[in-house]
Amino acid sequence: MPLTNNVIIKLNEITTMIEDKNNLKEQEIEEIKLIFKTILNNGERYDVDDIESWFENEGSWTNKQTRVRVINLSHYIQDKYEQTARLKIISDD
Repeated sequence: MPLTNNVIIKLNEITTMIEDKNNLKEQEIEEIKLIFKTILNNGERYDVDDIESWFENEGSWTNKQTRVRVINLSHYIQDKYEQTARLKIISDD
């Protein structure tokens, strides 16, 4: 599934927010997690492979380790969101 405009806007927010793309600070990591969580809470979906491709092609993310860290964060938040969404659906019966 291709990334929607709203998801791309959020990815651009991450890109402009990060001052040093070679070294993520803890506060920046928390903000990245919050952005991915916001994407999912707003009903948007993304494929982690598309996120990876976007960051690789964006141009300013030249440090592979940092890119992988952001991609892993997107995957972690997505998995966590899907697990909690399933728990909300299960009834008490």
